[in-house]
Amino acid sequence: MTHPIRRLETGLLLRAYAAGLFPMADTRESPDVFWVEPRRRGLIPIERFHVPRSLARTLRRETFRHSADVAFERVIMACAEPAAGREQSWINHSIEDAYVRLHQEGHAHSIETWDANGELVGGLYGVRIGAAFFGESMFSRRTDASKAALSHLIARLRVGGFTLLDTQFWTPHLARFGAIEVKRTRYLALLADSLARGADWAAFGPAGTLAGGVTGAAIVQVLSQTS
Repeated sequence: MTHPIRRLETGLLLRAYAAGLFPMADTRESPDVFWVEPRRRGLIPIERFHVPRSLARTLRRETFRHSADVAFERVIMACAEPAAGREQSWINHSIEDAYVRLHQEGHAHSIETWDANGELVGGLYGVRIGAAFFGESMFSRRTDASKAALSHLIARLRVGGFTLLDTQFWTPHLARFGAIEVKRTRYLALLADSLARGADWAAFGPAGTLAGGVTGAAIVQVLSQTS
């Protein structure tokens, strides 16, 4: 089955993020994309991220394997699938196509969580510009799999010198990990500062391979350190 794809240029996407906007679609099959600029923006302060004790125990037990940029296309496709409480996805085929190209250009990244059998059970993806990371979506097929991916992301951002993690919207779920909400003017000031800085996505561990990957214990160690 073919799907209508209206090509989104990657340069336009990057300029939009730098201006505080991001794209969405009404449904997975919608041919159209609209731009969103919330009056109040969700953020997770990277240095104040909270790891629940039960999740820390799961990570230390090495229940999962962790990677970055190993399966970007599979992650974004999984994020677009229907899930409990989310029968429709805002990731249409035009958005999926554009972010795959952003990834190929080095501007979009994924975090993957794998089980002991090598099955992809959780993950997230987003866009990086300067020292800002714009989280787009996450998925989970096992208990704690997406939480493990979020913890891995925060550890990677902290070690790499990132200063802004944009979650687009505040939710009670993200609030458990320290998410806050700020007004648009405050967000734009934080964004401008982060865009002017440099950061290293690979400082915490290799990207694009499972070999020599990040351990759960290493994630907890980084997140347990106080700034």
